[in-house]
Amino acid sequence: MGGGGVHSCACAVTRAEETGRGLGAEAPRLRSVFSVPPQPGGDWSMSAPFEERSGVVPCGTPWGQWYQTLEEVFIEVQVPPGTRAQDIQCGLQSRHVALAVGGREILKGKLFDSTIADEGTWTLEDRKMVRIVLTKTKRDAANCWTSLLESEYAADPWVQDQMQRKLTLERFQKENPGFDFSGAEISGNYSKGGPDFSNLEK
Repeated sequence: MGGGGVHSCACAVTRAEETGRGLGAEAPRLRSVFSVPPQPGGDWSMSAPFEERSGVVPCGTPWGQWYQTLEEVFIEVQVPPGTRAQDIQCGLQSRHVALAVGGREILKGKLFDSTIADEGTWTLEDRKMVRIVLTKTKRDAANCWTSLLESEYAADPWVQDQMQRKLTLERFQKENPGFDFSGAEISGNYSKGGPDFSNLEK
């Protein structure tokens, strides 16, 4: 897993996701166009999780960053070097998160959407970063969080667009496991997870 330094919201978007900003608003409804690059020899890349192959779209915050996949939300908090596990107080509930280090509150509030409380975890990495992993209750591309908390740490409009684009590609990866969408470019209607093909004949 990555180091999780403080990034601006837009700087870590992968190269394939840098093109076609804002196409969703002007594009015809129910049209999506994919460009899936050919795979190099072997299928080793397909064995890695989608987010490892495609990179992540982080939203920078004063304390670190957060990002999401179809199923999970990741929160990476920079803490003073040498921090010990016993210095950390972390409370995870379905709609609330609270994190304090050495008695100093860093993060507290109501989450943007519900999570499965029993599956929330936190780890201290290299004694300088706390990583919190939350499992979304609604695990689909339409449930793209636009902020971490209800009223704080919102992604700017461009980053929100890139997050939705990535979740839509992840959705198509899940529905078509034989293809690799991690480096694909997408245009057309990918808002709210893209078009629904469930009623189409196979």
